[in-house]
Amino acid sequence: MFNSQMRKKYFNLSNIKINAFLFFVFINIGLHGCYKEVNDPEPIVLLPEITVHNIEIGRTKKQESGRFFIEMNNTSKSDVAFDFIFSDGSAKENTDFLHGSGTVKIPAGQISTSIEFFIIGNSLREPNLDFYIVLSNPKNCILKNTSATCKIITINGEDIITSNMGYNSLSSYAGKKMVWNQEFEDNTLKTNEWNQEIGNGIGGWGNNELQYYTNSKKNTFVSNGHLIIEARKEIADGFQYTSGRLTTKGKKEFTFGRIDIRAKLPKGKGIWPALWMLGANINMVGWPACGEIDIMELIGSEPNKVHGTLHWKGSNGHKYKGKEYILPIGDFSQAFHIYSVIWEQDKIQWLVDDKVFYMLTKSDFGSDFYPFNAPQFFIFNLAVGGNWPGLPDASTLFPQHLFVDYIRVFQ
Repeated sequence: MFNSQMRKKYFNLSNIKINAFLFFVFINIGLHGCYKEVNDPEPIVLLPEITVHNIEIGRTKKQESGRFFIEMNNTSKSDVAFDFIFSDGSAKENTDFLHGSGTVKIPAGQISTSIEFFIIGNSLREPNLDFYIVLSNPKNCILKNTSATCKIITINGEDIITSNMGYNSLSSYAGKKMVWNQEFEDNTLKTNEWNQEIGNGIGGWGNNELQYYTNSKKNTFVSNGHLIIEARKEIADGFQYTSGRLTTKGKKEFTFGRIDIRAKLPKGKGIWPALWMLGANINMVGWPACGEIDIMELIGSEPNKVHGTLHWKGSNGHKYKGKEYILPIGDFSQAFHIYSVIWEQDKIQWLVDDKVFYMLTKSDFGSDFYPFNAPQFFIFNLAVGGNWPGLPDASTLFPQHLFVDYIRVFQ
């Protein structure tokens, strides 16, 4: 028989064994559970990522289709879907582009799709436009980006509309006959009468000018009855600006007469439009011995002031004389004006809107050779920068435009 002490000892030993057994069972269950959790993870489903890409499209005269392209980074075993809408930027729906909204479905196994829209035809040259597509409500996918931009390239359009408001000259003068004119009505530059010069000349055309002249329609074209020279801030052959320069050298050269040029001028720091002439014998005698007649020059930082000048070779090198004309109200970018010279034997007068503001005669040259009784050709150009106007700055807007409505020569 057990006494009380023996029974107590026996039960204590039994409790220890039971507790040890239970601890062992729980540990094994716990380890087994941990083992299964680490080595047998639940499968993770990775949703495909949707990307919509920015695009650029050139606008033409006709309506053209375009597409936003959409791709996934991997295929899906399920169909993928999302909603989309188009949003105006500087381009406006139903004016510049056509589309609405909807839902796109990408079938299982397919990795890309596209959304079509339409660019409304227009030949107007204006700053580039943009609009947006916006994605939302993804199903079985993740939107990596929710929007993209379409840039409509409109800066290369064929037409520029500008007000024709301004001064007009007479179409005839007593005792004179119109011997040559360009009215620019057929929207085509007559290359049998005009040359397009290319490059930056020597030392920036001798003036440290910054532009590169091209023969591209981006820089020189005819639109709505106007010859237009456009200066752009764009890189060409290492130069930061492009523009246009036309001459009639070897094609149309004149000695004496009344010359009327109707033009609207650009403005802005570092901008330098010029309507001028050079002696046809420049290849033989060089500049300034050939003589230069500046019918009109303007420095863009002084848009209400034009200059008429003669350049020639004096006994001690280059000489010049000239005078400025200040517009009483407004500036020369706001309307068309008539820039004229009345060029006679031994005398030249400068006019703005039929008002004579300067005159030089052969007697003003003293003992210097007077080269202005000989043939000259025309030059129209729009320069950027140079010794006289200085550099463009942050206030100078691009593109800049020189508009010429007509040139008429009477003799």
